[in-house]
Amino acid sequence: MTIPGQVDPVAVPRGITPRDDGRLDLIGLPKARIRELLAEAGLEAKQAKLRAKQVYHWLYHRGVTDFADMTDIAKTMRPWLAERFVIGRPKVVEAQHSTDGTRKWLLQTEDGHDFEMVFIPDDVRGTLCVSSQVGCTLNCTFCHTGTMRLVRNLTPGEILGQVMLARDALGEWPQGGAPKAPVAAPAIDDDEDENTGYSADGRLLTNIVMMGMGEPLYNFDHVRDALHMVMDGEGLALSKRRITLSTSGVVPMMERCGEEIGVNLAVSLHAVTKEVRDEIVPLNRKYGIDELLAACKDYPASSNARRITFEYVMLKGKNDSDEDARELVRLIHKYELPAKVNLIPFNPWPGANYECSDPDRIRKFSAIVFDAGISAPIRTPRGRDIDAACGQLKTSAAKKTRAERDREAALEAEA
Repeated sequence: MTIPGQVDPVAVPRGITPRDDGRLDLIGLPKARIRELLAEAGLEAKQAKLRAKQVYHWLYHRGVTDFADMTDIAKTMRPWLAERFVIGRPKVVEAQHSTDGTRKWLLQTEDGHDFEMVFIPDDVRGTLCVSSQVGCTLNCTFCHTGTMRLVRNLTPGEILGQVMLARDALGEWPQGGAPKAPVAAPAIDDDEDENTGYSADGRLLTNIVMMGMGEPLYNFDHVRDALHMVMDGEGLALSKRRITLSTSGVVPMMERCGEEIGVNLAVSLHAVTKEVRDEIVPLNRKYGIDELLAACKDYPASSNARRITFEYVMLKGKNDSDEDARELVRLIHKYELPAKVNLIPFNPWPGANYECSDPDRIRKFSAIVFDAGISAPIRTPRGRDIDAACGQLKTSAAKKTRAERDREAALEAEA
């Protein structure tokens, strides 16, 4: 049943976060789309343009979560907006703190699906690891997320909402417009401030990596639209140089990514032979190593100043030999790639079939690559104690029908 004056959720356009109450979630929508929705709701064109500009500023620059806080909009207009629209955030199911300062949130969509995001503070930056899908289709054998089946793509609002929720929790909206942090995701404790002195315009959250759950290039349109909002100078205003998108090698979409988004590119390489990469990154059977590296060479945003990052998880006895390191160097030189290699010690998870390479083996691998003139830092694992490290993200999300969710809700109510 549709509430009078509101929108039938069945008719909600693709890309808008669906809601049962019929109201439209404005998060993830550009100014032009907000103006269209205001006009469709009954405002005349000139007023819709003005209100869209005001609402956009409050949403993305000030971070408000209640129309009542939009003080330059007439008091009579604010309830009108609240009846038809909502300012969404992902629901926080659980928030965890690692002993090393890493923070992980288990989040939930409006239709009841779980996904995760992670914030990693260090000496020079604060990085938010953002998810693009609930689950994943790639089945990379070393990755815990890869053992999940894909439930659905996240909408632009659900992707952008992760960044906004992190700003809520970190208290990083301008004074006078800051929303209260969610109860389940408290602001940083005073005793942590000593370790978070870095800043970009005074902010703790300085960088974003699309490296959470899912393959971003299999949800290209929504990821693109969300990142455009993040980079908008009138909105969240984060430079594209501070955003990195990671792909396992969806070759046909890489050129579009460079042209339409233009952020830094990270490629989950993890092996240098067809046999091994076919096993641990099954997408390699469709888009092989040479095809992938050719696409990297042609990536529009790459340059010596903006190198492509190759992610390389270190698996004992699988991809960590001196020969593997020398072949990695050969491939990078063959394609004349401006590149660096992040060596990632394997992060174990229950049921994994691999072990992490020995520390000395990782150092020797790194030295071979460095000696060839290619940066190959060894990443320090973060958040392992809360399963927030690279390759460890997995929720119990499962695709359920509306009838199944209704039955579960009824059983909970009876209990």
